[in-house]
Amino acid sequence: MKYENIKSAILTFLVLVSIVLTWNLWTYQPNFDIMENGNYVEEVTLKEKRELHQIISPDLILFHRNGQHFGTTNAIDLDKIMTEIRQWSIYDIKDYSENVEDIKDLVHGNGNAELVFPADVPIEIYRSVLKFEEKKIPAFNFNRIVINVENSEKGNGTVYFVSSDYQQVYISHISPSLLNEFNRDFFKNAAQYQPYFSFEATEQRTVFIPDGKLEMMEFTYLPVVLNSEAFKAALFSDPNFVQRGTVAGVEEFSDVSSKMTVNNDTNMLLYVNPTGESNYVGTSYDLLKRSIDFINGHGGWTDPYRYVAMSEKRKSVNFRLYSIDGYPVFNEGGMSEIQEVWGRDEITKYVRPNISLELPLTTEMVKVTLPSGTSALEFLKSRKNFKPELLEQLVLGYRMSKDISENKLILLEPAWFYRYNQTWGQITKEDLGGLLRGLE
Repeated sequence: MKYENIKSAILTFLVLVSIVLTWNLWTYQPNFDIMENGNYVEEVTLKEKRELHQIISPDLILFHRNGQHFGTTNAIDLDKIMTEIRQWSIYDIKDYSENVEDIKDLVHGNGNAELVFPADVPIEIYRSVLKFEEKKIPAFNFNRIVINVENSEKGNGTVYFVSSDYQQVYISHISPSLLNEFNRDFFKNAAQYQPYFSFEATEQRTVFIPDGKLEMMEFTYLPVVLNSEAFKAALFSDPNFVQRGTVAGVEEFSDVSSKMTVNNDTNMLLYVNPTGESNYVGTSYDLLKRSIDFINGHGGWTDPYRYVAMSEKRKSVNFRLYSIDGYPVFNEGGMSEIQEVWGRDEITKYVRPNISLELPLTTEMVKVTLPSGTSALEFLKSRKNFKPELLEQLVLGYRMSKDISENKLILLEPAWFYRYNQTWGQITKEDLGGLLRGLE
């Protein structure tokens, strides 16, 4: 009897222990105070990430209609056009280069709409912008999308992807109903846009230049200086081991392998990582994608930058600032560009401005009338040793500079810019007799 009592007591004790342990398991809440107050790296973002179609986009559309040329660089107009094109279902894409006798006629021919991109775009990266029916399509680069509106193949809408630099053409199709909508929404109304005229630079290249009355706005900005500490946290692998110093007014941040300098006089930031392997091997798609992902990773799109150049040889990608009305912005000190240079697995050089323009001062906005495209072209042709075959572009844009009277302010002044032998130059207002200011 005594043995039975002992056994019952032990069993009861074990049952009670089991109940207590089960209760503790059900009601247990871990104490996260140490983790929350601990030392960990928080994701750093200066601004929001941007969608691919905002970064890689055309900066001009030309409508070749009834023997005339019309076009627009307006950001709102281009966004409307691309919004419609992004809804298209594109199919049956294939190499068409050997079937083309005259690539200029195919691109600029009567009845075509021509979307012009600033630089070659790998089709692999643009697959997330456009909709292709086939899962597998050829790999190629393009800098123009040509929509054959009036003379399309019977029963089909024809869309060409063209690389004017490499004289390559890929053909594809859309349904006739989509082509009819594009014709109704945009092509038939081409005359509402800016007239353009053509200049035959070479047998392979035609330069289209804005014609007629040209009006633009002058802008003044009070820029926002970006936080250097935020860049430090974003760019260095372990910000806790970064040392900071100041030399002649320039902020310097460095660890054992990398260095970042921030010059608040020139408003330029330079990050270098010389230990990164330089023998980068990859495709143009890889180079462009990692460049965009890198800036998206720290929200570095602090203004409306767009992809404008890539060099596989130098492993570099450039993004340019565009104005709110869709014009490219130029600055001789690099203040309107972001440049990346890549090694095998990591970035080796990152150059960009450390300011954001935010909103213009509305009280300082002035409308100006610019000299005609004809006078800009005639000025270039009159220059000594001018070679027409080296002229690649002649466009309207903005020159970014600091206000001489108030150094904190940033000015965007309209001007003519030209790309000649792969280098951008400006035609000054003095060259063409000045600008007309006012509301006339």
